[in-house]
Amino acid sequence: MVSETASTNPQQNVTFPSNGDTAHGYLALPPNGSGPGVVVIQEWWGLTSHIGSIADRLAGEGFVALAPDLYGGPTTHDADEAMQLMQQLPVDRAARDLAGAVDYLLGRPESTGTQVGAIGFCMGGAFVLTLAAQQGDRIGAAVACYPASAETPDLSGLSAALQLHLADQDEFLPPAAAAGLADRLGAQGSGSVEVHHYDAGHAFINDENLIGTYDAQAADLAWDRAVAFLKEHLR
Repeated sequence: MVSETASTNPQQNVTFPSNGDTAHGYLALPPNGSGPGVVVIQEWWGLTSHIGSIADRLAGEGFVALAPDLYGGPTTHDADEAMQLMQQLPVDRAARDLAGAVDYLLGRPESTGTQVGAIGFCMGGAFVLTLAAQQGDRIGAAVACYPASAETPDLSGLSAALQLHLADQDEFLPPAAAAGLADRLGAQGSGSVEVHHYDAGHAFINDENLIGTYDAQAADLAWDRAVAFLKEHLR
C-alpha cells in the first residue's frame, strides 16, 4: 500500500514554480552555506527517505541538492505499486517539474555558478538523460545510475559531461542494452561520456535493499566516483 501522501510526505520541505503550477521537493543545503546546485532524481519508489539521504550526503559534500517530488507525495516499498506509479507519471509533467527544479536551483542565493548537475537512479537515471538533453548548457554534469530504460530522447541539445554507472547483472537494463545506450550517448552527445561497470544487480546503491541487490562495496565506489565527477565539472 502507498505509504505517504502529498500532505504527509516528510521529505517535502520546499515548493517551486513549475510551468504555471507548483511542484514540491526536498532541499538540502551545504554546511558552508553555498555551492553548486544538483538535481537529485528519484527511483520509482518516489521521494523516499533514501532519496532524501542522497540529497543530504550531497549537501555534506558541498552541493545545494534538490530532489523534486515527481509523484507529488506518494511513495511505496512495493514493487508492483512502484511500477504502477511510474507508469502513471505523465512524462511531460515530470519534464516540467525537472526544468522547474533547474530554474529554482539557479535562482537560489546559495547556488554558485551558471550550471547545475543532475544525478538519478533507476527511473531517475533515465530522466537525467532527458533533463540534460532538454536543458542543454544549463546542465554541466549528469550522472545516470542504472537507468531503467535504454530509450533516449532527442540528444541534439546534450552538452553536459555524462557519467554512467551500469550494473552488469541488471534485469531492467541488460548488458547489451546498456552498451547500446553508452554508444548512442557517445555518438550523439557533445560532452564526454564516462562509463563504469559493476558486478552487481539493479539498484545496488539503494541501501534500503528493497529488491535484494544492495552491494555496499559497489555502492561506495559509485558514490565516490559520482561525487568526484560532479566536483570536477561544477563550480
